[in-house]
Amino acid sequence: MIHPTALIDPSAQIDPTAEIGPYVIIEGPSEIGAGCKIEAHAQLVGHVVVGEGTKIGRGAVIGAEPQDLGFDPATQSSVILGKKNVIREHVTIHRGSKPGAATRIGDGNFLMVGCHLAHDVVLGDKNILANSVLLAGHVHLGNGAFLGGGSVVHQFLRIGDFCLMQGNSSFSKDLPHYCAGSRINRMTGLNVIGLRRQGFTAEDRASVKELFQLLFCSGLNRSQALQEAGGREWSEKARRMLEFVQAPSKKGVCSVRRGTEDD
Repeated sequence: MIHPTALIDPSAQIDPTAEIGPYVIIEGPSEIGAGCKIEAHAQLVGHVVVGEGTKIGRGAVIGAEPQDLGFDPATQSSVILGKKNVIREHVTIHRGSKPGAATRIGDGNFLMVGCHLAHDVVLGDKNILANSVLLAGHVHLGNGAFLGGGSVVHQFLRIGDFCLMQGNSSFSKDLPHYCAGSRINRMTGLNVIGLRRQGFTAEDRASVKELFQLLFCSGLNRSQALQEAGGREWSEKARRMLEFVQAPSKKGVCSVRRGTEDD
């Protein structure tokens, strides 16, 4: 299952059921799980762990050095991919920036052509990143999100579970669980259809909607809204959104913006 033109470091551990295509380069102590497929011209650099059933597309580069001017190439760090991910053509995923650090991808994610995950990014499970999505260093993305093509996320941000991001959006503030965003730091509402598809009950959706209205549409400032929300009872799903907003990154949380098409 290993093409004769592939170049593989002797320290690499490859499951016998894995398929390694033409001109693949595995440089370093990578671990390739059962049923994986590494397509032609892909490169795994350094310590890369690939979970079972994962597919890495043509020309992808996984595990290269971070694009950080202060990075020491001697740093021992890694990329860890979970199970059954699909990594399409020319995706790049850089390894962690500190000793022992890792860029981590969960299970069942789909990264389309040309996506870039910078150093120390953490992805949950079952996310879809359309073509050319760019995540800067230390971004944390939850579960079940859809990021439209060409979206850009600034470093150290948090994108919550089941979020929806319009193509060509740019974000330099956190996007909470269940929310939809577009353009530049614009939160446009809840991903209601996505919540239905994820099996949220009518009661859960109603609680999330009530909390969203209080936090972002009530006219209260953020501190006032959080104080008010903290004194009420919420469903478990809504409570997760509240906790997200209560503990933002240093960049802060997006606000609802309702501008014109031309702004």
